[in-house]
Amino acid sequence: MTHFHLTLSADELHQLFTTNGKLAPSIMQSFLNQLLQKQAAEQIQAEPYERSHERTTYRNGSYERQLTTRVGRITLRVPRLRNGLFSTELFERYQRHEKALVLALMEMVVQGVSTRKVTEITEELCGTSFSKSTISELCKGLDEEIQQWKERPLNEQAYPFVVVDALYVKIREEGRIRSRSFLLATGINQDGCREILGFTVGDSESYDSWSTFFASLKERGLYGVDFVVSDQHGGLVKAIHTQFQGCTWQRCQTHFLRNIMDATPKTLQEDVHKHVRAILDAPSIPVARTLLDETLAAFGEKAAKAMGILEVGFDDAVAILELPERYRKRLRTTNSVERLNEEIRRRERVIRIFPNRESAIRLIGAMLLSQDEKWSTGRKYLELDEYHEWINNRQTESHPEGTEA
Repeated sequence: MTHFHLTLSADELHQLFTTNGKLAPSIMQSFLNQLLQKQAAEQIQAEPYERSHERTTYRNGSYERQLTTRVGRITLRVPRLRNGLFSTELFERYQRHEKALVLALMEMVVQGVSTRKVTEITEELCGTSFSKSTISELCKGLDEEIQQWKERPLNEQAYPFVVVDALYVKIREEGRIRSRSFLLATGINQDGCREILGFTVGDSESYDSWSTFFASLKERGLYGVDFVVSDQHGGLVKAIHTQFQGCTWQRCQTHFLRNIMDATPKTLQEDVHKHVRAILDAPSIPVARTLLDETLAAFGEKAAKAMGILEVGFDDAVAILELPERYRKRLRTTNSVERLNEEIRRRERVIRIFPNRESAIRLIGAMLLSQDEKWSTGRKYLELDEYHEWINNRQTESHPEGTEA
């Protein structure tokens, strides 16, 4: 059994989940229904259809009960017992202290917490305890749900825009603490809605890791990718061009501007920043190129290194200017994924070191599933009517009527 000693205060325990970091309703519903079944098995002292001399009574079906929580309205399937003694007191307590139970359930699925320790946490927060086998089954159930969502097909519609990023988490492997890359891809589908396309834990942010990740997305049916936004990591960029041939790569302007500023003498940073910002905000690529020439002429000698970065990265940083203006603000950077990374970091800082890859996938995957569910029921991220019209016009111009493609 793997052991992980928590060093969390009571306040930290309750702050791990806030209003913006809720579990998905489907996960919570699955958790609570499994808990009901396991609690019934413990009271009966026998699993369904199990022959046991210790059995105290028999099941008698179930009834549905609605429970309103901060993660949404869920349906519980409460077991009935022939002797009528099954108790649901736990869920009465949950109704009043749902955040505490959400936290306890999430702690259950952190592989590095020993099941004995999880039992103690659950008993303290919820007023009841469960056996080690119950908690292990709950972990298994959540793993299956996350894995099913993680491997869902992506071939129902095209995803013209994809945003990718990575962060590093610490994982204990073979008795050592290793830094591993967590690769994440989000997409905007042809209807303008955002989705989390997938994630994986890789050995590093290398070409092989990114290429394998992108290949797995394509195997699940990802198609129609026209624009990919990312930072300028060499292995990542190479994998984008290899796996998404023909797409446009947009270099994250936030990272690009930061790279330029880091190479600029402090006395010139304010002036250089204004000039580069004007280039990135230009209304068109020809205007941006004119501003580039003026900036290179003004700072070419005083900030040679910074101007070298600007000149080499110019084309990739202003690729977004090809798109209609209404889409540029949200697709010029990886900020949308960075916000997801911040939510992951907030939880990762509490765990600090994941005991294995499975526990990292379980905890982060649950958060991403919740976010994906929120996006799917929210407003459109972009209205793509103008984009589709723009694409059609480009195709018409490239292949006028009467000519062969």
